[in-house]
Amino acid sequence: MTDDMGSNKSQHSGGRLTGLSGQVLLLTIIFVMLGEVLIFLPSIANFRVQWMKTRIAQAEIAALALEASPTEMVPTDLNNALLMGAGVEAVAVMRADKRSLILKSENPALAEETFDLRNGSYYTAVIPAFRAMFVSSDRLINVIDYPPAMTGSSIEIAVHEWPLRDALINFALRILGVSIVLSFIVACLIYAALNRFFVRPMLKLSANMMAFGEMPEDKSRVIAPSGRGDELGMAERQLESMQKQLQTLLQQKTHLAALGLAVSKVSHDLRNMLTSAQLISDRLGEVKDARVQRFAPKLIISLNRAITFLNQTLTYGRAQELPPRREVFALKPLVTDVFETLQLENPRISLKQSVPAELSVDADREHLTRILTNLVRNAAQAIESRPQEKDVISVAASREGHDVRIAVKDSGPGIPPAVRGKLFQAFQTAARPGGTGLGLAISAELVQAHGGQIKVASSSEEGTSIEICLPDRNGQNGH
Repeated sequence: MTDDMGSNKSQHSGGRLTGLSGQVLLLTIIFVMLGEVLIFLPSIANFRVQWMKTRIAQAEIAALALEASPTEMVPTDLNNALLMGAGVEAVAVMRADKRSLILKSENPALAEETFDLRNGSYYTAVIPAFRAMFVSSDRLINVIDYPPAMTGSSIEIAVHEWPLRDALINFALRILGVSIVLSFIVACLIYAALNRFFVRPMLKLSANMMAFGEMPEDKSRVIAPSGRGDELGMAERQLESMQKQLQTLLQQKTHLAALGLAVSKVSHDLRNMLTSAQLISDRLGEVKDARVQRFAPKLIISLNRAITFLNQTLTYGRAQELPPRREVFALKPLVTDVFETLQLENPRISLKQSVPAELSVDADREHLTRILTNLVRNAAQAIESRPQEKDVISVAASREGHDVRIAVKDSGPGIPPAVRGKLFQAFQTAARPGGTGLGLAISAELVQAHGGQIKVASSSEEGTSIEICLPDRNGQNGH
């Protein structure tokens, strides 16, 4: 047990980064970085476009300064200064479908590529922006756009690409640094929130299940729900309910195991006592007394039945009943024997039977005797809890096709609604203090062994009726 607990703890602590917490952190970082990339790409494209538009605006100002001259001619030094200030190699303006070269360097080179800013979007400019960051030579490129001051229909400049590359690299590094910082902050905040509201409750659930599995009988290990109203709170409440149900079942199993051991011990000694009582009852049968002659055979039969049952219990040592040994016999004499036994125990109760003399039943005689004895005694115990002037127990029987229906009715106070659902379960109900609640459970087991059914037909303040349906062997499959 200790080694298992240590193993579980080591797995729980060692798997922190590879467990649920680590997966949440990793996914958070990946998704935040993915969001930053989706923002970073158009930002680079936008920076490139704005850089070119800035050169366009500066070139237009230089062209306007040149056009302000009366002769539209400037010295070479001033021309070069205007070009250097604008950061371009040449400036051309389109007016009325006529292209005019306003400014140019002394030895202009041919442009290797032309970019038209009048069409397209930032997203279509993403690829050219990345290409500009990784150019291997200082190319001369043409850029066409609408003039900001509307000095013409369009303006065209020739500019070197390396300054653009350097500006893009510097901007990308700044954006990358800010993105990493923001990603780390956002990832930590999201991770902390997810860990607080989801991961920690899940770890609590798993830890509780492991602890409960190590010692399910310990009531202190039943999870205490946090009171959350979401799905995790529902899972906690369901887990609490299942753990309590499991503890109840374990207690019942423990109770049954202890009871089985006690029954085996008691049965061994009780068998010896009953054997002695059987010898004495045999001697009673020789007494010449009418009442003794009447009851002695019944006493002998009851003792023989008890000794046989105890022998079976000691031989098989199990809770299951033996399969019924069915035979066809008249039902009325069996009911009469059960009534006579109960009359000796409680003569105050009036016993009535409505069993036709010709009615036969296909069943195990011993099993059916135990079934009716338990039901009649249970009815008597119910009556004793609320005695009246006229207490009655009646047994009625009839045949319906291949089925024999037997109804045991009493004038007791009825069955409480909270008990009806578990009436035929062992140790769940007891008609009187000190009872075990086994009588009805045994009857239900024996009836089911015959392929029959047992149910509460009615129950009110006027009494309770329990009905048994026993099918014949040749009609059992059709029942």
